[in-house]
Amino acid sequence: EVEERKIGRKVLAKVLIICIVLILAAGIAAHYFMRRDDKQKAEAPGNAAEYDLDNVEVNEESVLNGKNILFLGSSVTYGAASQGVSFVDYIEKMDHVQATKEAASGTTLVDSFSFSAFLGFGEGRSYVARLNRADKSKVYDAVVVQLSTNDATTGKDLGEISESFSADDFDTKTITGAIEYIIAYSRDTWNCPVVFYTGAYFDSEAYSAMADRLLELQEKWGIGVIDLYHDEELNSIDEETYNLYMYDEIHPTKAGYLEWWTPVIESYLCDYLQ
Repeated sequence: EVEERKIGRKVLAKVLIICIVLILAAGIAAHYFMRRDDKQKAEAPGNAAEYDLDNVEVNEESVLNGKNILFLGSSVTYGAASQGVSFVDYIEKMDHVQATKEAASGTTLVDSFSFSAFLGFGEGRSYVARLNRADKSKVYDAVVVQLSTNDATTGKDLGEISESFSADDFDTKTITGAIEYIIAYSRDTWNCPVVFYTGAYFDSEAYSAMADRLLELQEKWGIGVIDLYHDEELNSIDEETYNLYMYDEIHPTKAGYLEWWTPVIESYLCDYLQ
């Protein structure tokens, strides 16, 4: 029996070593492919120097001047295909906004840890988990939240709209429950307006259902919604312009943020927060 336990421990040790080696190998491979992908993104026409932050004009008279805004999201809020520059950074500079950019690529609204996001980007905590860790002592004029495409692409449960308005009552393991929790928690914690924004249109039944659900939640909660997904005028650009503005069907380039998304988002926030 003693010998069997020794053998069992040796086998377990070998299995653990193999698992560690595989995780390290996966991490190294992911890092390699990410670096190669970053090079391709940097060379995209939509990420040319003319679209850099340094070339953006400042609007000294902006009604957003001096406002503290928490931007919560994943890769689109971060600017994953545009060298870490998104509409958040353009608005921060153009409008003198005090922006807190809480963005982690690959993460979801639904409160579940993403091992792939952690392995690839160093952060796997959900929107809900990261919001809970945000500085409660800060004063925010608004919380702006990305309707994450990751929930759609990973098949998260849409869930149902609750009759409650209490943060404690929502099922954050569903998309709807997570959205409702984020709204309730933000209002309870910072007593400020909450605005959600969608991505531009792409062919996804799951994301389309999420965008529709967001409009239903707008009716319940009275939140702001910047609905790029259903905006026919915004999405009617020609193919050449689309290829300049989008690196793929989800992620804009700098040009896409600066010339396409930012004017719409900026205008909405100016009207909503004035």
